[in-house]
Order: sequence, then structure tokens, then C-alpha cells
Amino acid sequence: MADKHIDDVSGVETTGHEWDGIRELNNPLPRWWLWTFYATIVWAIGYMVVYPAIPLVTDATKGVLGYSSRAELASEMVGAKAAQGSMLEKISTSSLQEILADPQMTQFATAAGAAAFKVNCVQCHGSGAAGGAGYPNLNDDDWLWGGDIDQIHQTIAHGIRSVDDPDTRASEMPAYGEILQPQEIRQVAAYVVSLTGKPRDAAMIEPGKQLFADNCAACHGENAKGNREFGAPNLADAIWLKAQGEAGIAQQVRQPKHGMMPGWQVRLGDTTVKQLAVYIHALGGGE
Repeated sequence: MADKHIDDVSGVETTGHEWDGIRELNNPLPRWWLWTFYATIVWAIGYMVVYPAIPLVTDATKGVLGYSSRAELASEMVGAKAAQGSMLEKISTSSLQEILADPQMTQFATAAGAAAFKVNCVQCHGSGAAGGAGYPNLNDDDWLWGGDIDQIHQTIAHGIRSVDDPDTRASEMPAYGEILQPQEIRQVAAYVVSLTGKPRDAAMIEPGKQLFADNCAACHGENAKGNREFGAPNLADAIWLKAQGEAGIAQQVRQPKHGMMPGWQVRLGDTTVKQLAVYIHALGGGE
């Protein structure tokens, strides 16, 4: 055997491999590392034998244990649905007040209502229920039709101006562009703005106040704080749904926009509607 070559700088034996004058040092891995590596190979082979591991054309090897994560998930889902079934049955036969009085039912209904809200309601009210232009914020305490649990349930179940629900909430503001003169509409708008801010022309407030009393107070109230029986909004709280600013208010008086919310009772069923009512009531603005 030829003499082993020793590197002059490191004093380590080389392997005999050389490239472009560079020799490879013979520094083998530690034994413990090699044995760990071999153990992982053995473990991998054992895993392939015991569990599903090798993909085939349309399936995979089953493994000697016959384990299936899908079967395990299906079993867990069956158990979860069975557990939910008893709670859903309890909610379906309980009144809203009974649900709120039971912490366990309240917690379950709130969680289920949040899930139903994300599927059915976020398109209009937003993921955080904060609403948007023309869509009410469900987190505050400004409620057109009332914010207690029964009123919220009624609104969700039958909607607002829902054409296919005879029990829907209905109200409609007339178009005052056909009733009042343009100058009178501007005066009404100036008065409404004066309730929470400063209109462009203060001289229009008093005639606007009289016009409001003659034409608007029947629904919005003499103090303009609204009437939930008619779904008439509070105009004295600076929370605006359909219009904002003096020009926007004048346009709403002239040609009002009327929103529509579908009734969810038929679509979702009474149990889910109850859960939605509990969730919305719990957002912070429920009364």
C-alpha cells in the first residue's frame, strides 16, 4: 500500500482525491452522528410499513395498522355533531331570554352566530359588523327598529322591506322633491344639520324647523330623535346611514334612498336566526 499522504498545513491524512492541486482531507463524521443517521433510515422504513406512506396510481399503501387520518377526522366530526346536536336542540326549544340566562347556551349561540354572520351578513355589514355607506353599524347603540334581543331577532327573521316576507318591517320616506319647493328642502336640510352642527346659512334654520314640524315630525318626532315603530332614524345624534352633510341630507329629503334586508327565517331556520340575534346583541350595542 502506498504511503498515506498527510496535509502539511493541518497534519490531517488526505483521502487521495485531488483536483487542480487541491487535496481532500479525510475528516470522517463522528460515530454518534452516523448511528443517528442510520437510525432515521430504519425509522423511515418502519414508518412506511406501519402507516400509509407510499403513493400508488389511485391510492396509497394502507400500512399494517390500517390508520387513516381522514377516518379519524370523520369520527371526530361525528362526535362533534352529536355534541352540537344536543345543544342545538336545546337552543331550538328555548326562548331568547332563556338562552341569555344560560351561560353555556349563550356561549355556544354566540360562537355559532358569529360563524353564521361571516357566511351570510358580512357582505353588507362588514367582517367586523361596522357597516358602511348605506349599511348600519351593528356595534353601536343606534338602532332603527330597536336593539333589544327580541327586536333584533324580529329584524333578522323577517328583514326590512323584504318582498317575499309578509311580516317584514316596512317603512318608506316620501320623496319631498314632489311635495316641497327646492328652497324649502334646503331649509329643512339646514335645520337638520343645525341639530348636530352648523349649516351654511343660519337664516334658514327657523323656516326649516317649521317645515320639519309640518312634514317630518310625524315620523322623526318633534325633537328629531326618531321613532323605532316606523324605523325613522334619530337625526340628532350625528350618525348618518344614507346621507351625510348638508347637500347629502337635502338629496335624501328630495329623493330618499330605501335599503332592503332579506328575511332570514326561511333561509336559515329559527335556530340559526336565534344564534345570529344572540351574537349581534352581544357585539356591544345590544340593549
